[in-house]
Amino acid sequence: MKPDIVSFFDEATKSVSYIVADPESKACAVIDVVLDFDAKAARTASDSADAVIARLRESGYRLEWILETHVHADHLSAAPHIQAALGGRTGIGENVAKVQQTFARVFNAEAAFATDGSQFDVLFKDGARFAIGGLEVEVLHTPGHTPACITYVVGDAAFIGDTLFMPDYGTARCDFPNGDSRQLYRSMQRILALPEETRLFHCHDYAPGGRDYAWESTVRQQKRENIHLCDGKDEAAFAAFRDARDATLDMPALILPAVQVNMRAGALPPPEDNGTSYLKLPLNTL
Repeated sequence: MKPDIVSFFDEATKSVSYIVADPESKACAVIDVVLDFDAKAARTASDSADAVIARLRESGYRLEWILETHVHADHLSAAPHIQAALGGRTGIGENVAKVQQTFARVFNAEAAFATDGSQFDVLFKDGARFAIGGLEVEVLHTPGHTPACITYVVGDAAFIGDTLFMPDYGTARCDFPNGDSRQLYRSMQRILALPEETRLFHCHDYAPGGRDYAWESTVRQQKRENIHLCDGKDEAAFAAFRDARDATLDMPALILPAVQVNMRAGALPPPEDNGTSYLKLPLNTL
């Protein structure tokens, strides 16, 4: 099975969204769609998501799924905007509930905020299988960056979120709440156990050294070239390296707005009595 794949790079957040389509039936999914956010003005916009919608309509694709690889900390999800325009079911890993429980406390969420993942239409278990038209999708639970991270394996392609980056950038950070570098190591081994020709589609790229942006690699490339893995580190050595590196990193610029929106499946917090939604900045917490 070889899906048709269309990618969309958002330079503002260095994020990549995907259309994944069955060429026979024209059924498709979108993965990790981006809602534009101007942090200085606290304004959202849908230009990036509208480009995805336009491409879906131009291509005659029928949207069945709106999928997230995890609760993102670097961009806001456009899932509600896409769903309102084209339908489809939203899906994420079942461990999103753990993320919601943690961040409901961080943001002192309203009493009505559910921490059971019910904002999403489908919660995927490890090993779950579902279809995009005639394409079978397998879900792998690949935690470490967050407890809810999953990988979608679709034919010869795998959408791996923030586990691995392009080989010259390495691997994901694990210092967010409930992140775990040892779990990340084990998750990466699951991905690297896929057939070597499997195409890996990444959630971000940061163009180290000024090269052109890129977001597709293969299992074979990662095994041979990933700068955090190719020297044969075992789990303990990788965890020590990753933890030391993470201790030097700043928080992502949009983590506070992104997580409190994305834990709600992309919905804004409920409006207050003046009709306006507000994002919180918890002080001295992260």
